[in-house]
Amino acid sequence: MFSLAKEKKFGSIIIGVDEVGRGPLAGPVTAAAVILNDNISLDKINDSKKLSSLQRESIFNQIIINSKCAIGFATVSEIDKLNILQASLLAMKRSVESLKEKKAIILIDGKFSYDKNNENIKTFIKGDQLYPSIAAASIIAKVVRDRYMTLMSEKYQNYGWDKNAGYGTKKHILAIKEYGITPAHRKSFAPIHNMLLQK
Repeated sequence: MFSLAKEKKFGSIIIGVDEVGRGPLAGPVTAAAVILNDNISLDKINDSKKLSSLQRESIFNQIIINSKCAIGFATVSEIDKLNILQASLLAMKRSVESLKEKKAIILIDGKFSYDKNNENIKTFIKGDQLYPSIAAASIIAKVVRDRYMTLMSEKYQNYGWDKNAGYGTKKHILAIKEYGITPAHRKSFAPIHNMLLQK
């Protein structure tokens, strides 16, 4: 059971941060930064990976109404240039900076910080299972990215991004082989990189 009191031990203003989209073959990596209101109900908030898409959509609206949120993206070109870890950290940094909360304590899911010199940043492996603000950020980031990929699937209709969110499913791989690589595909990722080398 999540508790705001547990994370408030770090400070009075807590920003939870998480990202989604490190694994897909297409689309940006997306991070969210969330400051939860003290009166928000935590009953349905959970690690986004443990929720169905319908549950995430429902809880997404609850979080938006009862928190301060910001989104940060790192583009496909940035992923290919920097590598996926550095692009993920860049997306996190952008999301936090958009909130403009200079005195907040920042709780990040994972073991890497986007600023090792910032003592206000604390990292937690499986943080989305420990702290509600990080879990809320995982939900916001997941829903926003899924919606984005659904919109992108209207432009690139052969790849099923509205269903696979850009992940390398069998259908997606077959579509790449049949229809080719789009500007939204990550050229540094092995399956696509290997296809480009073969050409």
